[in-house]
Amino acid sequence: MAVVSAKAGVKNAFTVDVEDYFQVEGFASAIDRRSWEGFRTRVGGSTSLLLDILAAHGVHATFFVLGWVARKHPEIVRQIVASGHEVASHGMSHRLIYTQTPEEFRRETHDAKALLEDLAQKPVAGYRAATYSITRRSLWALDILCEEGFRYDSSIFPMRHDRYGIPDAESEPHVLTTPGGSQLVEFPISVLRYAGAKIPIAGGGYFRLFPYRFSRWALRKLNARKQEFVFYIHPWEVDPEQPRVEEAGALSRFRHYLNLDRCAARLGRLLDDFEFDTMYSVLAQRNLLPAQ
Repeated sequence: MAVVSAKAGVKNAFTVDVEDYFQVEGFASAIDRRSWEGFRTRVGGSTSLLLDILAAHGVHATFFVLGWVARKHPEIVRQIVASGHEVASHGMSHRLIYTQTPEEFRRETHDAKALLEDLAQKPVAGYRAATYSITRRSLWALDILCEEGFRYDSSIFPMRHDRYGIPDAESEPHVLTTPGGSQLVEFPISVLRYAGAKIPIAGGGYFRLFPYRFSRWALRKLNARKQEFVFYIHPWEVDPEQPRVEEAGALSRFRHYLNLDRCAARLGRLLDDFEFDTMYSVLAQRNLLPAQ
């Protein structure tokens, strides 16, 4: 039986969190942040591969670039811009927000945004926290994002996880009111409400864990409800040849290395099956942001 295309006119947001394999939070107990400079980076090659995959499917995406990566490899940011994609901020050092003071967060956020805007020669409107670490403990960060000139955030995961999540948060794109009374557009990480449960379907390790048929079914459910979803991926997820960090715990290794060799092919199928654009464009289409 022929498979009917899932494309139904709903534009979804394709996003990339640009960080290297040794910078993930799951390896933080095994790799000291102060040792990052001693690692041979792989993020340039894997980001180029993602750019090639997107170009082959005619898709524009939003790249949330870590400031550390932009400072070390400014050519990556320029390549993203030259390919017609949106540059957004992933912070500077990939520190969890709820482990920082407001002063530390403000400084890192300001510096990363200024660096990215200098390299991109365009305003940076969007932000995504390391490991989705805007939680109930760090909602104060939303006011700082507004004060630093961000137009939208995509850091809130409306489910429970051992490192992140606000389970009762709104799950569709919306304008939220910050603790200080400002307003900020939020595009939460997508979950599917089904049979009384919330299923994480937005990408990353979940995309590699679930069979592709399940991911496609779940994402189709959202689009059938006329709800846009956000999909996220990291460059290291299309790099099965990356070095192994055996010092990390068993659960972290499982989450990180599962099905890396299948991810690029699955991405191709995803881009065939769904409509995608930058996060800014999807939010503008919803009239949550002004058109560019």
